[in-house]
Amino acid sequence: MTDDTRTGALVSIGELARTTGLAVRTIRFYCDEGILESRRSAGGHRMFDFASATERLLLVRRLRALGLGLGAITEVLHGAQSIAEAVAAESARLDIEFRTLAWRRASLRAVESAAPTQRAERLALLAAAQDGGAAHDCLLRFWRRILAPIPRYDVDIYVGWNVPEPPIDPSVDEVVAYAELAALVADPEMNRAVRKQLWRSQPELIRDPRGLYMDVGNVMTDVVFHVSAGVRPHSGSELDRFVNAHASARGERDSPRFREQLLTDATDGDHRIHRYWALTGQFLGTRVTVGQAHNWVYDALARSTGAPAAFPPYGSPRYG
Repeated sequence: MTDDTRTGALVSIGELARTTGLAVRTIRFYCDEGILESRRSAGGHRMFDFASATERLLLVRRLRALGLGLGAITEVLHGAQSIAEAVAAESARLDIEFRTLAWRRASLRAVESAAPTQRAERLALLAAAQDGGAAHDCLLRFWRRILAPIPRYDVDIYVGWNVPEPPIDPSVDEVVAYAELAALVADPEMNRAVRKQLWRSQPELIRDPRGLYMDVGNVMTDVVFHVSAGVRPHSGSELDRFVNAHASARGERDSPRFREQLLTDATDGDHRIHRYWALTGQFLGTRVTVGQAHNWVYDALARSTGAPAAFPPYGSPRYG
């Protein structure tokens, strides 16, 4: 059969196999899966349109070589998605798989490199975190619970700025640090301590949680500049605005008594909170964390009432 006579001609499965280099059983499988169409000869044998069958099988082989599954290939052949869309979806899937494998590799190395006396503890920590995606989900759920009175849009802005994404290819130190973040937010006492730090005393009296959240957030934005510059905590407009935000939210006014009330049973010195923001800082680079801003305001508030500061001296712009 010549090239000219093959145009529009029917060929047997054997001829198609020789032309495409695929096994006969593979072509039969593609027929059974609805990937390739055939018709029957008078003798009951499968027959194929040479041009269309060859083109389709070559496309299938090339897409399979790139790792695409038969489901995605079938959608391409039936026009449910384009080749570009199928390739993009496979690329995204591989990104997820790569991250999962990179996390597992770092976790194995972290357990392997731990001192014998610390190996069991580290193994438990990393096993609880599962992987970077699961650990990140734990952090997201934690902050969404803490900020539950606030609209989701505002919460997502906070989360996007303050919750680090898991490293794509983590080192041993990074995988341990991120797993520890997940372990910290799983502690019910951490939940209580952070709620107390953010909403202060008598949260049930707060009339407008979102308004308070926005006002305090604006204060923290300004405080970040002080932290970056290494300015020590002090009385001034930032502290006054912080106190006024809490007082107004409760229908009160700024006073020495109210400032002392904001310090009552304060959890700002809780070691879990400090550890959380110290670990977070490892992933945010030079960015000042909101934890550092809260520390600055708390110390300024404590100094304004004559109470001792809860934190060590601020000799560096990167205090935690």
